[in-house]
Amino acid sequence: MALFRRRKTGRALPGFGLTMGYTMLYLSLIVLIPLAGLLLKSAELSLGQWWEIISTPRVLASYRVSLVTALAAAAANMVFGLLVAWVLVRYRFPGKRIIDGLIDLPFALPTAVAGIALTTLYAPTGWLGSLLAPLGVKVAYTPIGITIALMFVGLPFVVRTVQPVLAELERETEEAAVMLGARRWRIFRKVIMPELIPPLLTGFALAFARGIGEYGSVVFIAGNMPMKTEIAPLLIVTKLEQYQYDQAAVVAVVLLLISFLILFAVNALQRFVGRGIRQIA
Repeated sequence: MALFRRRKTGRALPGFGLTMGYTMLYLSLIVLIPLAGLLLKSAELSLGQWWEIISTPRVLASYRVSLVTALAAAAANMVFGLLVAWVLVRYRFPGKRIIDGLIDLPFALPTAVAGIALTTLYAPTGWLGSLLAPLGVKVAYTPIGITIALMFVGLPFVVRTVQPVLAELERETEEAAVMLGARRWRIFRKVIMPELIPPLLTGFALAFARGIGEYGSVVFIAGNMPMKTEIAPLLIVTKLEQYQYDQAAVVAVVLLLISFLILFAVNALQRFVGRGIRQIA
């Protein structure tokens, strides 16, 4: 009986010490050590040299292009990702499983393939670009094209974070609101939306982080014009090709710090909103 009780209460995985050791080892090899190497390489320069590198107009312009386009793409994906998740959860229609599977296509598709496809589509001679050109709208080789590419790679993050939360919402609460005379928009705003804000912020943060560091799907459609459509990851690669390793490390470290600060702010906002929702409930 005692043996049976010991087996019943035993853990499927090893104890905390062993699992924590493997976790820290894996995290160090994959994340911490490479980041530490980047910091050490950039630390070879003085603060004056740092400022001289990051304050050049070309570097500042690349930061601006990366941050603005990533922010715009993540904000757009919050809206359209919520719409796609809503349709997939709340409606039944032919081909639903196919569309649900296509959401994950940017995860499996090589980013370079996505970039070539988008460039071919939105170029002035492409299917959509040729239709937009007479209207004076140019997509390829502009920040608009970069934003579209980042929307393509970032959409799954929003859909996959919102979809399970939306599927687990209790429909009884919505039905009770209907019985009390609430209209659809009020039900969505007061009952459904407060539950979706935390996953929406999570999806926004993930899409934004992916957009800042995206390279493959952007490099073709951007046109890579310095001061106009050159993104920060491309500038890092350019400096590496010119054997300016220290400058590339500085640009990368600053981009990394900006990403960390923005992700920290979004996570803090998410916790604040979640705490407010729990207090109201």
